[in-house]
Amino acid sequence: MTYEQVVEKVRSKFVDSNAKKIDGVVALQVNLEGKNTQGIFYIEVKDHKVNVEPYDYYDHNAIVTVNPTNLIKLLEGKLDPKAAFESGKVIVDGDIDAVLKVLKLAK
Repeated sequence: MTYEQVVEKVRSKFVDSNAKKIDGVVALQVNLEGKNTQGIFYIEVKDHKVNVEPYDYYDHNAIVTVNPTNLIKLLEGKLDPKAAFESGKVIVDGDIDAVLKVLKLAK
């Protein structure tokens, strides 16, 4: 899977997400690490909408470092966030609660 395909797949997970329960701005920078797929993008919840864009996000709540396979599994509910964090499959630098809020919005 290419970087562009990963960003598009993540974007599709948040189409029509109900972000009304999140007030203010919650932003995650995602650092993809993998043999063939590396890059940075962000997931931002703002004005009750979710935006996924292929750019750095400097004013983030957390930085999530993950490989593409585990990221997709997290968004699909096939990988438990707590287990992924504890096993080192996902590294979170910052507010882990912000990450969990965003994950709950994925469809």
